[in-house]
Amino acid sequence: MQLTIEVKLVPTFAQQHLLMQTFKEFIATINNLTARMNEVGEFLKLSTADFSALLPSAIKNQCIREAKSIYKKFLSGTNKTLAVLKKPICIWNNQNYTIEENTISFPVWRKKCTKISVKAKIPTRIKNLLENKRGTLRISKKGNKYMAQITVDIPEKASTSGENTMGVDLGIKVPAVCVTSNGKVKFIGNGRENKTIRREFSGRRKELGKAKKVKAIKKINDKENRIMQDKDHQYSREVVNFALQNNVSVIKLECLNNIRNTTRTSRKNNKNLHNWSFYRLSQFIEYKAKLAGIQVEYVNPAYTSQTCPMCGLRNKAKDRHYACSCGYTGHRDLVGAINICCSLDIC
Repeated sequence: MQLTIEVKLVPTFAQQHLLMQTFKEFIATINNLTARMNEVGEFLKLSTADFSALLPSAIKNQCIREAKSIYKKFLSGTNKTLAVLKKPICIWNNQNYTIEENTISFPVWRKKCTKISVKAKIPTRIKNLLENKRGTLRISKKGNKYMAQITVDIPEKASTSGENTMGVDLGIKVPAVCVTSNGKVKFIGNGRENKTIRREFSGRRKELGKAKKVKAIKKINDKENRIMQDKDHQYSREVVNFALQNNVSVIKLECLNNIRNTTRTSRKNNKNLHNWSFYRLSQFIEYKAKLAGIQVEYVNPAYTSQTCPMCGLRNKAKDRHYACSCGYTGHRDLVGAINICCSLDIC
């Protein structure tokens, strides 16, 4: 399984200058190569000798690969227009960088090819993951920060021999509701707390917007995202731990693609729906589950919160309370989790 690990870099002033020069030359070279391919209407057989760029040969080879990838997406219709890179970024393959205790070393251009070692903040947990087979190194600038993204191939554990299945209903008011096939239930997270956090940040943004403090708005946006991402990590860890405690071999999640376009919302809940990080949470659950040897399946989410688990009739819940004419009552999200657990409609 492939993971992308993010590490914060702390370059010196001179190293920042070199990185920015490398970023600009990298994206300019890729844009020029894709434009050349678009002009002739076909892929070009290129080598590093066919074009000039103030970059090490390893990065020039990466430019060729990236340009072909962009042009391929344009030809296939994935991108309707030919993409033009703008964000400061550069990519090194796994043979052209090294990671030591607290530094990452890679080649840049300074009159000639030069290798620099940049300080990096690498927690112990991340260091352990970096001991696995590494892929590409991607360095970009986000605001005033330099971030390194490293792909790592982590061997998955053999599938567990658990006899139970678990359904997980992801939601706004209750981030995750888990139900196992042997009847164990767990409600995870507090949606009201998350809503309060987002409301506070929204209020700050309005105040800063009136004062036209653009940099401050971006700063609190980053802080809000870090807080919510950390919560998703906590929720996903609780979900997987609960599965391990109950001898679960398969976790079932709803396939929530295009949920924002297909769900009917009120003005009250529209903002909450668009702030809901369901994709990120499901991805966190999936990769943590796979590391633990638990399979993950995605099921059709249609009517999971409306179908009675006892008789199969569809009823609309009133707020969080679900009641069926057959006498069954329960929490709406619990009903959804039960139906997800029992569903055979795999996406």
